[in-house]
Amino acid sequence: SGGDSGSGFLSSSALYDPSTGTWTVVSSMNSLRVSHIACILENGSVLVVGGYDTNALATAEIYNPTANIWTYTANMHYARQSPTISVLLNGKILVAGGDNSGSLTTAELYDSSSSTWTVTGSMNCARNGHVASVLANGNVLVTGGCTGHSFAELYNPSTGNWTITGNMTAVRAYHTVSTLTNGTILVTGGVFNSSIYLNSAELY
Repeated sequence: SGGDSGSGFLSSSALYDPSTGTWTVVSSMNSLRVSHIACILENGSVLVVGGYDTNALATAEIYNPTANIWTYTANMHYARQSPTISVLLNGKILVAGGDNSGSLTTAELYDSSSSTWTVTGSMNCARNGHVASVLANGNVLVTGGCTGHSFAELYNPSTGNWTITGNMTAVRAYHTVSTLTNGTILVTGGVFNSSIYLNSAELY
Protein backbone atom coordinates (compact mmCIF):
# COMPACT_ATOMS: atom_id res chain seq x y z
CA SER A 1 0.00 0.00 0.00
CA GLY A 2 1.09 3.54 -0.75
CA GLY A 3 4.59 4.56 -1.80
CA ASP A 4 6.07 6.78 -4.50
CA SER A 5 5.39 6.21 -8.20
CA GLY A 6 8.05 8.66 -9.30
CA SER A 7 5.39 11.15 -10.29
CA GLY A 8 3.60 11.39 -6.96
CA PHE A 9 2.75 9.69 -3.70
CA LEU A 10 0.20 6.86 -3.66
CA SER A 11 -2.73 5.64 -1.60
CA SER A 12 -3.41 2.56 -3.73
CA SER A 13 -3.13 -0.98 -2.38
CA ALA A 14 -2.84 -4.47 -3.82
CA LEU A 15 -2.89 -8.03 -2.50
CA TYR A 16 -0.45 -10.74 -3.61
CA ASP A 17 -1.60 -14.36 -3.72
CA PRO A 18 1.47 -16.62 -3.48
CA SER A 19 -0.53 -19.67 -4.55
CA THR A 20 -1.26 -18.14 -7.97
CA GLY A 21 1.50 -15.56 -8.23
CA THR A 22 -1.04 -12.85 -8.99
CA TRP A 23 -1.76 -9.34 -7.70
CA THR A 24 -5.26 -7.96 -7.08
CA VAL A 25 -6.06 -4.28 -6.63
CA VAL A 26 -7.99 -3.61 -3.41
CA SER A 27 -9.37 -0.49 -1.74
CA SER A 28 -7.06 2.51 -1.46
CA MET A 29 -5.96 4.00 1.83
CA ASN A 30 -7.59 7.19 3.01
CA SER A 31 -4.26 9.07 2.86
CA LEU A 32 -1.38 9.31 0.41
CA ARG A 33 1.72 7.92 2.13
CA VAL A 34 5.39 7.18 1.54
CA SER A 35 7.93 6.00 4.14
CA HIS A 36 5.13 4.56 6.30
CA ILE A 37 5.12 1.27 8.20
CA ALA A 38 2.64 -1.55 8.73
CA CYS A 39 1.98 -4.59 10.89
CA ILE A 40 -0.65 -7.29 11.19
CA LEU A 41 -2.91 -7.08 14.24
CA GLU A 42 -4.12 -10.07 16.25
CA ASN A 43 -7.49 -10.03 14.45
CA GLY A 44 -5.85 -10.21 11.01
CA SER A 45 -6.36 -6.56 10.12
CA VAL A 46 -3.40 -4.43 8.98
CA LEU A 47 -2.35 -1.29 10.84
CA VAL A 48 -0.57 1.38 8.76
CA VAL A 49 0.96 4.35 10.55
CA GLY A 50 2.82 7.54 9.79
CA GLY A 51 4.74 8.29 6.65
CA TYR A 52 5.08 11.43 4.61
CA ASP A 53 2.93 13.53 2.27
CA THR A 54 4.55 16.99 2.03
CA ASN A 55 4.91 16.69 5.84
CA ALA A 56 5.40 13.84 8.29
CA LEU A 57 2.09 12.20 9.22
CA ALA A 58 0.59 11.31 12.60
CA THR A 59 -2.40 9.54 11.07
CA ALA A 60 -3.00 5.80 11.24
CA GLU A 61 -5.48 3.57 9.47
CA ILE A 62 -6.55 -0.06 9.52
CA TYR A 63 -7.28 -2.36 6.59
CA ASN A 64 -9.98 -4.99 7.09
CA PRO A 65 -9.23 -7.74 4.54
CA THR A 66 -12.67 -9.33 4.92
CA ALA A 67 -14.58 -6.12 4.19
CA ASN A 68 -11.86 -4.62 1.94
CA ILE A 69 -12.17 -1.31 3.80
CA TRP A 70 -9.64 1.15 5.23
CA THR A 71 -10.72 2.99 8.39
CA TYR A 72 -8.89 5.75 10.24
CA THR A 73 -7.98 4.98 13.82
CA ALA A 74 -6.63 7.38 16.44
CA ASN A 75 -3.70 9.61 15.47
CA MET A 76 -0.28 9.03 16.99
CA HIS A 77 0.95 11.63 19.46
CA TYR A 78 3.90 12.44 17.17
CA ALA A 79 4.00 12.79 13.40
CA ARG A 80 6.78 10.60 12.01
CA GLN A 81 8.07 8.96 8.86
CA SER A 82 10.28 5.87 8.70
CA PRO A 83 9.85 4.73 12.31
CA THR A 84 10.04 1.12 13.43
CA ILE A 85 6.98 -0.92 14.32
CA SER A 86 7.00 -3.98 16.58
CA VAL A 87 4.21 -6.32 17.68
CA LEU A 88 4.83 -7.02 21.37
CA LEU A 89 4.06 -10.34 23.03
CA ASN A 90 1.12 -8.70 24.83
CA GLY A 91 -0.39 -7.69 21.47
CA LYS A 92 0.36 -3.99 21.77
CA ILE A 93 2.20 -2.20 18.96
CA LEU A 94 5.40 -0.25 19.63
CA VAL A 95 6.29 2.57 17.23
CA ALA A 96 9.66 4.21 17.82
CA GLY A 97 11.82 6.94 16.34
CA GLY A 98 11.71 8.05 12.73
CA ASP A 99 11.98 11.50 11.23
CA ASN A 100 10.07 14.77 11.38
CA SER A 101 12.47 17.52 10.27
CA GLY A 102 15.05 15.64 12.34
CA SER A 103 15.48 12.23 13.90
CA LEU A 104 13.21 11.35 16.84
CA THR A 105 13.68 9.68 20.22
CA THR A 106 9.97 9.37 21.00
CA ALA A 107 8.06 6.09 21.19
CA GLU A 108 4.41 5.20 21.65
CA LEU A 109 2.17 2.17 22.04
CA TYR A 110 -1.03 1.33 20.14
CA ASP A 111 -3.68 -0.78 21.88
CA SER A 112 -5.95 -2.31 19.25
CA SER A 113 -8.54 -3.28 21.87
CA SER A 114 -9.20 0.37 22.71
CA SER A 115 -7.88 2.01 19.50
CA THR A 116 -5.70 4.33 21.57
CA TRP A 117 -2.08 5.51 21.59
CA THR A 118 -0.05 5.93 24.78
CA VAL A 119 3.33 7.64 24.98
CA THR A 120 6.01 5.36 26.45
CA GLY A 121 9.66 5.92 27.31
CA SER A 122 11.89 7.69 24.78
CA MET A 123 14.99 6.10 23.30
CA ASN A 124 18.42 7.24 24.43
CA CYS A 125 19.37 8.28 20.90
CA ALA A 126 17.35 9.95 18.16
CA ARG A 127 17.07 7.35 15.39
CA ASN A 128 16.07 7.30 11.74
CA GLY A 129 16.96 4.43 9.41
CA HIS A 130 17.01 2.10 12.42
CA VAL A 131 15.61 -1.43 12.70
CA ALA A 132 13.75 -3.20 15.52
CA SER A 133 13.45 -6.86 16.51
CA VAL A 134 11.29 -8.49 19.19
CA LEU A 135 13.46 -10.86 21.22
CA ALA A 136 12.34 -14.19 22.68
CA ASN A 137 12.04 -12.61 26.14
CA GLY A 138 9.64 -9.97 24.81
CA ASN A 139 12.08 -7.07 24.87
CA VAL A 140 12.65 -5.05 21.68
CA LEU A 141 16.16 -4.57 20.31
CA VAL A 142 16.70 -1.41 18.26
CA THR A 143 19.87 -1.04 16.20
CA GLY A 144 21.39 1.62 13.98
CA GLY A 145 20.12 4.93 12.69
CA CYS A 146 21.85 6.86 15.48
CA THR A 147 24.18 9.37 13.83
CA GLY A 148 27.79 8.81 14.82
CA HIS A 149 27.01 6.08 17.35
CA SER A 150 26.96 2.29 17.14
CA PHE A 151 25.20 1.49 20.42
CA ALA A 152 21.98 -0.48 20.39
CA GLU A 153 19.22 -0.30 22.97
CA LEU A 154 16.53 -2.50 24.47
CA TYR A 155 12.91 -1.62 25.25
CA ASN A 156 11.35 -3.40 28.21
CA PRO A 157 7.54 -3.51 27.79
CA SER A 158 7.08 -4.20 31.51
CA THR A 159 8.75 -0.95 32.58
CA GLY A 160 8.39 1.17 29.44
CA ASN A 161 12.07 2.03 29.64
CA TRP A 162 14.96 1.86 27.17
CA THR A 163 18.39 0.57 28.21
CA ILE A 164 21.62 0.88 26.23
CA THR A 165 23.14 -2.49 25.33
CA GLY A 166 26.36 -3.47 23.54
CA ASN A 167 27.77 -1.49 20.63
CA MET A 168 27.60 -2.88 17.12
CA THR A 169 30.94 -3.32 15.38
CA ALA A 170 29.96 -0.63 12.85
CA VAL A 171 27.88 2.53 12.77
CA ARG A 172 25.11 1.75 10.30
CA ALA A 173 21.62 2.74 9.14
CA TYR A 174 19.11 1.31 6.65
CA HIS A 175 20.42 -2.19 7.35
CA THR A 176 18.52 -5.46 7.71
CA VAL A 177 17.89 -7.53 10.82
CA SER A 178 16.96 -11.22 10.92
CA THR A 179 16.06 -13.35 13.93
CA LEU A 180 17.76 -16.75 13.60
CA THR A 181 16.27 -20.01 14.84
CA ASN A 182 18.69 -20.07 17.78
CA GLY A 183 17.44 -16.66 18.92
CA THR A 184 20.46 -14.62 17.88
CA ILE A 185 20.02 -11.51 15.74
CA LEU A 186 21.82 -11.12 12.40
CA VAL A 187 22.51 -7.54 11.28
CA THR A 188 23.68 -7.04 7.69
CA GLY A 189 24.74 -4.20 5.41
CA GLY A 190 23.41 -0.68 5.55
CA VAL A 191 25.08 2.66 5.06
CA PHE A 192 27.65 4.58 7.12
CA ASN A 193 27.80 8.37 7.22
CA SER A 194 25.11 8.62 4.50
CA SER A 195 27.58 7.68 1.75
CA ILE A 196 29.57 4.53 2.53
CA TYR A 197 27.67 1.33 1.80
CA LEU A 198 28.46 -1.69 3.97
CA ASN A 199 28.71 -5.42 3.30
CA SER A 200 29.64 -6.31 6.88
CA ALA A 201 27.47 -8.49 9.10
CA GLU A 202 27.36 -9.16 12.83
CA LEU A 203 25.45 -11.20 15.40
CA TYR A 204 23.80 -10.07 18.64
